[in-house]
Amino acid sequence: MKQLALGIWSPPQATLDNFVPGANAELLERLHELGSGNCPESIVYLWGDPGSGKSHLLRACEVLRDGLHVADDVEQLDEGAQITLFNAINDARLSGGAVLAAGNAPPSQLPLREDLKSRLAWGLVYQLKQLTDGERAVFLRAEAERRGMHLADEVICYLLAHVRRDLPTLAAILDQLDQISLEKQRQITLPLVRETLKILDL
Repeated sequence: MKQLALGIWSPPQATLDNFVPGANAELLERLHELGSGNCPESIVYLWGDPGSGKSHLLRACEVLRDGLHVADDVEQLDEGAQITLFNAINDARLSGGAVLAAGNAPPSQLPLREDLKSRLAWGLVYQLKQLTDGERAVFLRAEAERRGMHLADEVICYLLAHVRRDLPTLAAILDQLDQISLEKQRQITLPLVRETLKILDL
């Protein structure tokens, strides 16, 4: 069988409701307020490791409110984009709009203009906390059930020990397991999981 590409997986539309909060419940509450225009702060900055869910949250909030300026991966912004974000923060303070930005480090450690770093720190700053393995296991079970699949505990433990544990990767692997189990007319067992990971070169 030829190698399958994880890139064929299309994630569901990002919403605040399908974000797995884990230890980020307070942040999720603030983003609901931001999306509805009821947040006491007009500037919210998120930071965390790759795969922690920053982009998911930005996409989810982008469609909730007119006048919300969204900026992802701010550590990669060129000079012109930094000026745009700087002006957006100033405009939000003056006009009642809002800015939601995300990066890979707290504002003071970003490779940006000093005045922009200080403005990103003006409002609420949240570090996205990674999910625990227990929370990832709950996600895997729920996503498997949504696809009509059953995952034994040993399968979940094996996946969490042998693959990248960010949620997009785990969801993509579930899609591949679903496809291969249908093609082979086999239940999703540990041997099938091992075969699938070899096919995916993981």
